[in-house]
Amino acid sequence: MTQRPPGGIDVHQHLWPPEFIERLRRRATPPMLRGWTLHTAYEAPYDVDAAAHDVELRRASDIDRALVALAMSTPLGVEALPPDDAQPLLAAWHTGVAGLGGPFVGWAVASTREPELAHLDRLLRTHGIVGLQVGSHSMDTPASLEALAPLLRRAELADRPVLVHPGPVDPHPGPDWWPAVVQYPAAQQAAWWSWQTVGRSLLPDLRICFVAGAGLAPLSIERFAVRARAVARADDDLFVDTSSYGRLGVDALRTALGARTIVLGSDRPYAEPFDLIADPHLSDAEMRAYCHDNPARLLGVAPN
Repeated sequence: MTQRPPGGIDVHQHLWPPEFIERLRRRATPPMLRGWTLHTAYEAPYDVDAAAHDVELRRASDIDRALVALAMSTPLGVEALPPDDAQPLLAAWHTGVAGLGGPFVGWAVASTREPELAHLDRLLRTHGIVGLQVGSHSMDTPASLEALAPLLRRAELADRPVLVHPGPVDPHPGPDWWPAVVQYPAAQQAAWWSWQTVGRSLLPDLRICFVAGAGLAPLSIERFAVRARAVARADDDLFVDTSSYGRLGVDALRTALGARTIVLGSDRPYAEPFDLIADPHLSDAEMRAYCHDNPARLLGVAPN
């Protein structure tokens, strides 16, 4: 019977530290909290489950290490706020997430308007911060990735990974699930193909992970080969997480990229993780790779 490997690592969760909640409640313009209703500039008001951000309740899990990404998700748009607006939120996020304690550690976030590179360098050396999170909208073309490269290079120089997460999307007339199912995967796909075009040449040593299987962009490698007359390549420093996908999506990603590229990412509390334990088709070696060995390589830690 398949056994859970020791030291399971979930690279993609969301949890609001109390400091960040308080800062959102002080704001008079989006992003802001009124009670437990989140107001953003991009999407309809969202009723937050308060229990999902109860640190002690979330601490009781079957994961030994949980990497927490900014708030509800990058669609809050904090990075793109004017610097005077962004700074208090970012400070509250970094102070709060770095102080959560085990099993939680956090992804740093930087202003994309006026990034403070020296401050980011300090954050990337902070206990409780594991790497840098960026929005896929900020690297959705090769040109925008080139413009973002100086920020990403700070993570590369610090030997810390980067997490590419969906960012703000345009308002839409569809149902509530439309951004998560249509717009976020499309943004992840654009970021993935930008990376395939210029990323590795710009940042040869950067470890980078695209959440939600990069919107399943790797499944288009055959079409890319035909249209671009080139080969899309995976490498040991390029990863995708499993968030919101199960056996169908994960098996397809494994076929396209190989098992060493896939890392466990749940998107908790907005989705539950792919149930690796319950899948009878998954070998002990594959489960250990997804839950432990591959995430450890993403973090730059030699697997035990």
